[in-house]
Amino acid sequence: MPLNLPVDSLLAYVRKFPQAKILVIGDLIMDEFIWGKVERISPEAPVPVVNVSSESLRLGGAGNVLNNVHDLGSKTLVCGVIGNDEMGRKLIHQLRQMGINTEGVIVERDRVTTVKTRVIAHNQQVVRFDRESRATTESTSLGRILSFMKEHLKELDAVIISDYQKGMVSQELLKEILPLLQESGKIICVDPKPKHFSLYQGITVITPNQNEASIGIGMEIEGEEGLMRVGRAILDTLNCKMALITRGEEGMTLFEQGGRITHIPTVAREVYDVTGAGDTVISAFSLALAVGASPLEAAVIANYAAGIVISKLGTATANREELENAIKNKIFPKS
Repeated sequence: MPLNLPVDSLLAYVRKFPQAKILVIGDLIMDEFIWGKVERISPEAPVPVVNVSSESLRLGGAGNVLNNVHDLGSKTLVCGVIGNDEMGRKLIHQLRQMGINTEGVIVERDRVTTVKTRVIAHNQQVVRFDRESRATTESTSLGRILSFMKEHLKELDAVIISDYQKGMVSQELLKEILPLLQESGKIICVDPKPKHFSLYQGITVITPNQNEASIGIGMEIEGEEGLMRVGRAILDTLNCKMALITRGEEGMTLFEQGGRITHIPTVAREVYDVTGAGDTVISAFSLALAVGASPLEAAVIANYAAGIVISKLGTATANREELENAIKNKIFPKS
């Protein structure tokens, strides 16, 4: 199907992003980057010695989704849990610097704030190590999160559930919030983990990558035919309106109820780092739907946003100006 959608129409939706208000619910993570150079191999073991030049912290996981929504110009709210530790306090500080309401971020005394530390030398990741807790969120925390969501429900246009399988997104949580969101008619978008696929019933859209889709639905993807079977199975099994399966360098494929299937080739000129690309896709797709774009228009907009972030190193976002420029320049794939 040709993807020569009107540029002016796509730009009009992107320019409406500030009118939307999105709640992000999910696993809040701190991404720590240690930057340096490698000039020798350690005499102690056959590993590189990294001479550290700088360090940086960025919001990761559901926090990176929040970052993307914020940088694309939308009003944002967030719900999640963190530990009573230094990284948790730094996470709260970053949110407040962005002007984000932190009342929905719950501190649990016995939880460790999830931190993913990446060591990068010469623009390549050398190693990553994680500090995390995967314990299910405490019932008192779930109660506070539900109260926060109910308090702000009327002002929301969409809710993004960002599942990194760190304990926040659980059967207990979804059993409470999904019926509430469905009854209110809100757009519900889920970035999934395969283990929880069966829990995402009756949502608007799910945005797995190809591997997550295959594992989550329990079917191999071998060629285009396998992809078609898996996409249709997701729609049927979850009773969701759409499934947007991201496929790396091969772009993404949008499945809609009613049988419409559209393949959207990547617009990225160079794939530099796919870290956080899925967060960008669900952020841009959800925002576009929230301001009235059709599923196909939203997917094309999300594809442009993803093309921007995978050309950057590390956990990155696409801002509204970058997105508008990419669309204006008509970097459309051949269809």
